[in-house]
Amino acid sequence: MGRATAGSARRSRRGSAATAASAGGNRRGRGKAAGEPSAGSRTQTQPSGSGAFDLGAQSGRWAAFQERHRLSSEEAARVLLDAYEYRGLVKHSGGCHCGAVRFEVWASADLHVFNCNCSICTKKQNRHFIVPASRFKLLKGADNLTTYTFNTHSAQHTFCKTCGVQSFYTPRSNPDGYGIAPHCLDDGTVQTVVTEDINGKEWEKAMKEHKTIRDMSKL
Repeated sequence: MGRATAGSARRSRRGSAATAASAGGNRRGRGKAAGEPSAGSRTQTQPSGSGAFDLGAQSGRWAAFQERHRLSSEEAARVLLDAYEYRGLVKHSGGCHCGAVRFEVWASADLHVFNCNCSICTKKQNRHFIVPASRFKLLKGADNLTTYTFNTHSAQHTFCKTCGVQSFYTPRSNPDGYGIAPHCLDDGTVQTVVTEDINGKEWEKAMKEHKTIRDMSKL
């Protein structure tokens, strides 16, 4: 199958898609919420690292929301962005066995899992679902990961140096995304799992015939 090599720890290339943003808009109401400016007044807020954003009549609510939940401007913006960008998805958390590696991933509660029969996936029972890199965030453990590659060296098989568990990796089919091990997710967020067999022994043929797998990291 080609020369095997061991690589170094691989950091998450992209974190969550939401880093910093603003919210705005005017709303007409019959009353004025506590802390909101009077009608016609305009107040600007400036999130850290961003330009000035005019939140209009919502500036009071935005400030109160941040204070109530003890959020920075970036954290509050991320909550808002996640709510809109990932509608229909849930945030799963997971990691390796020893806890050195932890991550979060936005995906459906109903998982479509691939069961590949190639040489390495058979050896380590690599069942996984695929997500875009923008929906994955490595929370900790980048320095505790090591990477194994072989043959074309396209797939990056990352696993914990301590317990040896592969909770996620970069699949050859989707080098711009991640393959997540559903059995490494924490309990409580997965509703159903549908498993699809992939003939990895004839990888090129299987990828050519499959109509959707290569696009799963671009959704």
